[in-house]
Amino acid sequence: MDIKHARAEQDRARAQLARQAAAFCMGLPVEAVDGATRGAAPTALARQMAMYLTHVAFEMSLARVAQAFCRDRSTVAYACHKIEDMRDDAAFDQCLDDLETSLRAMPSPARPMISRPPEDGVARAGAAW
Repeated sequence: MDIKHARAEQDRARAQLARQAAAFCMGLPVEAVDGATRGAAPTALARQMAMYLTHVAFEMSLARVAQAFCRDRSTVAYACHKIEDMRDDAAFDQCLDDLETSLRAMPSPARPMISRPPEDGVARAGAAW
């Protein structure tokens, strides 16, 4: 796997983690935040939070965030500006601080360290599975 493809995979994994965190905090199913359409206002806000968190917590460029969310770069920029403006609310700001801290503490996505079991299903000494 080339480096560019590996980075894009890692970006998508980070974006998914941010989506899950935002959906959890907003009390929404992650499938709603993953949707291709805008959705209801709370769903759109959760998606904007996820984009913002991906940009801030994982220090990804707006272009990389846009690619990970299958959105336009200007959409991500708008989401980040909107969320920044909403941080004037103390409770919302604290929620985002907590999410940022949690996401930054997560380990980087990695390839699975566990190998697949042998085709015949027979365990072998020293197998990593």
